[in-house]
Amino acid sequence: MSFPATVLLADDEPHIRKYVSLILRQLGATRLIEAANGEEAVALFEREKPDMVLLDVNMPTVDGLEALRRIHALDPNSVVVMLTSLSTRQTVEAALEHGAANYIRKDTPREELSRVLRETVAVCFGGEASP
Repeated sequence: MSFPATVLLADDEPHIRKYVSLILRQLGATRLIEAANGEEAVALFEREKPDMVLLDVNMPTVDGLEALRRIHALDPNSVVVMLTSLSTRQTVEAALEHGAANYIRKDTPREELSRVLRETVAVCFGGEASP
């Protein structure tokens, strides 16, 4: 698999979802599903079975760390990348402890964000995304 065909993107900020969606499409993602909070993300994950999930940490209703726990309870092999403006050591460690494949800050420059997502795809799916 060169890049997941379906990606679930959960963030409560519509402009962030749009920005990250554009990057994911440039990397070759063919289907994007969007959620505005963690509860919606978990429900969509269960129904749609996406190949990869990007979760914001701070969201209403259910935060990203709880959504990560619930998603991994549904599928321990799910590939979840945390995408957030927070990067405290405690938050990063909690995300990785609960099974996140990677952790990316929202203010990461576009080129770096693309590179990290490509590397995550290569590690998790054994291939590479389109350049």
